[in-house]
Amino acid sequence: MSLAVNCRNLKKRYGDVVAVDGLSFSVSRGECFGLLGPNGAGKTTTIEILEGLLTPDDGEVDVLGLRWKTHEHELRQRLGIQLQETQFTDKLTVEETLRLFRSFYDRGPTVSDLLARVELEAKRRSWVVKLSGGQKQRLSIACALAGAPDLLFLDEPTTGLDPQSRRQLWSIMGRFRENGGTVLLTTHYMDEAQTLCDRVAIVNRGRVIAMDTPQALIASFGTPTRVVHEGTLEDVFMSLTGRQLRED
Repeated sequence: MSLAVNCRNLKKRYGDVVAVDGLSFSVSRGECFGLLGPNGAGKTTTIEILEGLLTPDDGEVDVLGLRWKTHEHELRQRLGIQLQETQFTDKLTVEETLRLFRSFYDRGPTVSDLLARVELEAKRRSWVVKLSGGQKQRLSIACALAGAPDLLFLDEPTTGLDPQSRRQLWSIMGRFRENGGTVLLTTHYMDEAQTLCDRVAIVNRGRVIAMDTPQALIASFGTPTRVVHEGTLEDVFMSLTGRQLRED
């Protein structure tokens, strides 16, 4: 199976802080791959390098078989990106916002189709500032889908959402994959990764410390600390990264 992402020995430093330290992984086309780790582990820096928003200090990155230095325009047309915090213009309507994002791409669904995909038809003429948190996240996903991408980057797409809104976004991701799309996501919700991801990489201090299917990781590292349930991906995460809080 061909690769959608191939990341080899990636490094990124900010002064004395090493954000990414020799990180390597690959994502197959059609796969949902999760990048997990505590705060400050290097997840967002890694994602932003793959998205072409940052330049690595060292290492190689291939995205859809292409390089950012030589194929930037083509990659911009083939990627969908949902940032951790998307800032919309408050005084545009939902429809106007989607029309703006759709204009950036050579191909893609109609605005009406995008609204239907994320169940925002009833909010077509609403100002963005009037949307709830879940509705803004669905709008963010719709903007990421505006160019009919082959690869979708989702950086903590369901943080702060209620369970119903989370499940709605899961369904949108599922339909995208059913049509052949590839997803690379970061999340702090272990149940989300366990449900959605074919494979996950757990990152700590800029390095991949474990990578496999959620089921295989649970079998290897997921023995619960209290025998009240079967092992979960959250048990794996805590076992590998520790229990100390990190505020950085």
